[in-house]
Amino acid sequence: MLFRRHVPRTGSRRSRFLAGVTAALLAAAGSLIALPGTAHAANLVANPGFESGSLSGWSCSGGSVVGSPVHSGSKALAGAVSSSDTAQCTQTVSVQPNTAYSLSGWVRGAYVYLGVTGGASTWTPSAASYTQLTVPFTTGASQTSVQIYVHGWYAQGTYNADDISLDGPGGGGGDTQAPTAPSGLTSTGKTSSSVSLSWKAATDNTGVTSYDVYRGSTLATTVTGTSGTVTGLAASTAYTFTVRARDAAGNTSAASNAVSVTTSAGGGGGTGFKQAAPYLYLGWGDPPSPSTVMSATGIKWFTMAFILSSGGCNPAWDGSRPLTGGTDQSTINAIRAAGGDIVPSIGGWSGNKLGPNCSTPEALAGAYQKVIDAYGLKAIDVDIENTDEFESEVVQDRVLNALKIVKQNNPGIRTIITFGTSTTGPSYWGNRLVERANALGAGIDVFTIMPFDFGGGADMYGNTVNAAEGLKAKLKSTFGWDDATAYAHLGISGMNGLSDQQETTTPAIWTQIRDWANSHHIARLAYWSVNRDRPCPGGGVTSNCSGINQSTWQFTSITAGFTG
Repeated sequence: MLFRRHVPRTGSRRSRFLAGVTAALLAAAGSLIALPGTAHAANLVANPGFESGSLSGWSCSGGSVVGSPVHSGSKALAGAVSSSDTAQCTQTVSVQPNTAYSLSGWVRGAYVYLGVTGGASTWTPSAASYTQLTVPFTTGASQTSVQIYVHGWYAQGTYNADDISLDGPGGGGGDTQAPTAPSGLTSTGKTSSSVSLSWKAATDNTGVTSYDVYRGSTLATTVTGTSGTVTGLAASTAYTFTVRARDAAGNTSAASNAVSVTTSAGGGGGTGFKQAAPYLYLGWGDPPSPSTVMSATGIKWFTMAFILSSGGCNPAWDGSRPLTGGTDQSTINAIRAAGGDIVPSIGGWSGNKLGPNCSTPEALAGAYQKVIDAYGLKAIDVDIENTDEFESEVVQDRVLNALKIVKQNNPGIRTIITFGTSTTGPSYWGNRLVERANALGAGIDVFTIMPFDFGGGADMYGNTVNAAEGLKAKLKSTFGWDDATAYAHLGISGMNGLSDQQETTTPAIWTQIRDWANSHHIARLAYWSVNRDRPCPGGGVTSNCSGINQSTWQFTSITAGFTG
């Protein structure tokens, strides 16, 4: 297909109901025992968030530790359910007799169970994002240990579990002395989606084994040292943190001093990230000399299209040209020599893309990393379109989780995601993309819409503004941001001249859009493409001119005036 484009589609989630097994599943869930009293709070579970990077402390029939999706921290359990195995993971914990406990954990997937062997349990039929399960129970009169478990259900696909907690007094042969409280808790750094903390070590008669970091009353992560990072946070949001020390018997200290931290605004608000970056495509359309365009217009950034798959999970320009050593690298070198820089566009409407070809988020993040490392990039843009990526729940989540990993591995890098829109804001798939970015803690800096190929409508300024306002409203409602923060995470990528569907954006209209973008302090302004930023009135929709009457490089000059 000649042009990168998006035609909005509608869709709906398909619910799944397993007739004939529901009664059996309910029976397996068991009954809950009421919690008669409050136990001394302590998480007795070893390696509760799998932050060790291994299954240490757990016995699993089928499972591994993964980097995403996680509820908190940087690791979680992935249970590899099959048609003959529920991928059960168990752990035996010392407890006290005739004592009330509360077992809880965060799970993700279909038909995931949490419980105590021979006792109480609970389950969820479907959790598209992490959901907390809680099981209160009381030990028997002479009981000194319990076996806790988490598992999926036959043939229901991989489940995830994280931050499993058994709260109550520990067993352990009579050691009832709790550690001293950690002191000197302070924040050592923050981003739009994470806060780093450090504290002074606690002491204990038998030795401190770990520290539980709490976000408010929620256990955020468990670490063995005196520092940790809490991830998956919302931008421009205030959080309060405390830390408790824990010993081998499960005794837990009092809370440390509390520290309150407000996360950074992210993509725009307060961080200075503003990007005027029209698309430059070396694959067709008589690509111009970027240094000539820069000299004539003052533009500094270009969005370089497109990174695709050269086979499997291997990135290449247009799926065929090597990342380095070819015309693409020489073009990037020329742009940088002239004082500019580039952001690669990964994906697009057509071609063999990385998202469907990389089998896991980790593999996809590795492909993105190859591009980042090739050029020492400051930002990447994933252009997620068409039914193979945008309209696929699996690939949407894979892209978001991969970008989350990229953020973790490349401090300071900016992640941009670009997608189609309706005239009033995101479509079903766009709304899902925003919601999942929040649920997965992906930390996306800029959500860029492509307000063209709407399928009709002559008011390109009005349609663009309405679409942007619709996205702003979605960002506010999903992330809890105010107007300024939502605008600071918003981008617009238009199409100059005639669009594929014969919509017309003139230089005057693009100037109006640019001025609106500046007045609302959005993060990014782009258009498709510099190759077409040349006049050819009556020329139709072609690759090397706009199809309308204009000056050469006029749209690029207008875009260079975007300051945010």
